[in-house]
Amino acid sequence: MKTLRDAKVGETVRVVRLQGAGAVKRRIMDMGITRGAEIHVRKLAPLGDPIEVTVRDYELSIRKADAGMIEVE
Repeated sequence: MKTLRDAKVGETVRVVRLQGAGAVKRRIMDMGITRGAEIHVRKLAPLGDPIEVTVRDYELSIRKADAGMIEVE
């Protein structure tokens, strides 16, 4: 399954499922990343971490480790 970590700059994807459990999953959901949400990948930091995305009309930076827990299509 493709994760947000695999998405390319400029691509818009839809969240299918969140992996992980407990506080990490709750933190991701609190940022507005829930099933069905559309995420637009805006930028990638020079060293590849973090990823800057737009979700629900606001900009957000996500670590690659957290992006790997977000399954997208």
